[in-house]
Amino acid sequence: MENSHHNLLPEIQNSSAWYGPDLAERRDWIETLSESELAEIETTTRRLADADVEIPSIRRDDFPLPTLGIRLQRMLDEVLNGRGFVLIRGLPVERWSRLESAITFFGLGTHLGNARSQNAAGHVLGHVKDLGLSSRDPNVRIYQTHERQTYHTDSCDVVGLLCLQPAKSGGLSSLVSSVTIFNQMRRRRPDLLVELFKPIETDRRGEIPEGAKPYFSIPVFNWPVFNSQAGLLSTIYQRQYIESARRFEEVPPLTPRQIEALDLFDSLANDPALHLNMEFRAGDVQLVHNHTLLHDRTAFEDWPEPERRRHLLRLWLACPQARPLPTVFTERYGSITPGDRGGVMVKGTRLTAPLEAQ
Repeated sequence: MENSHHNLLPEIQNSSAWYGPDLAERRDWIETLSESELAEIETTTRRLADADVEIPSIRRDDFPLPTLGIRLQRMLDEVLNGRGFVLIRGLPVERWSRLESAITFFGLGTHLGNARSQNAAGHVLGHVKDLGLSSRDPNVRIYQTHERQTYHTDSCDVVGLLCLQPAKSGGLSSLVSSVTIFNQMRRRRPDLLVELFKPIETDRRGEIPEGAKPYFSIPVFNWPVFNSQAGLLSTIYQRQYIESARRFEEVPPLTPRQIEALDLFDSLANDPALHLNMEFRAGDVQLVHNHTLLHDRTAFEDWPEPERRRHLLRLWLACPQARPLPTVFTERYGSITPGDRGGVMVKGTRLTAPLEAQ
């Protein structure tokens, strides 16, 4: 079993194991775009917009970035192998059409990885917006509401967000290192940490691949190899969906030990000594490594005017240079081949990039 030696593994001491207050005092995780880099982007974006291009068909060669492309590779290396996130600042979305913003964001994504479908409708360009829905509906995903999301991972290597319009108040982005949570649990309650290396059922929320169960069963913490020196602890987590999986008859109730372990995990994620909050401005792009970070969004109050409502575009990316994942991830990711894994694929899915939230 791939996790059989987890109780012998030491704490992970590298740049992925960070504490929020330390990073809050720094700004090296903010990358501000230069005028020449923006000119490079706009030239390519306008050409593709004029050509009436289908967004899902855009490839890296269609979106040349001679200067910025090199910088994006450095940022991606920091996301995949270092701190786990970056905030790119300065896209002038206020002067762009929705189409231009969408082409730019998707084009930048082609320099980082391959876009994956984010839902059963095949959307490779997602819209994070309050659609007036409630997470109490088991077929609704929380990004479609104004509720707090709670700390979770998405089903891809890297998630990208482009802020088109911030909320009137709230809606802060919050990140926490799942590696730091592992270290803290190992220090405080190794007996509970053991529970999170065992498979646990998580609800697919009605988005079920052909031949699959309506839930998947993967441990929260996972090692891809027996060799602890690899240090590649990969985490998959969404507490609400773990709990809503209990609606299925064949899924047993959570045990008291599981609940205690999950509660400790959540309390650590929610501890201000661990996590980092950041405010999104219009034109900000956030890139987050799902295997070493969890992300959250605080609840928010929106503007009354429809055109001012909080609106983010989202990409799920499979990165060719991403880390190895344990075999059990095939249950959720479909494949564990770097560059061709993750996302939500159901029978008949056709990739689309709608310009409005649906």
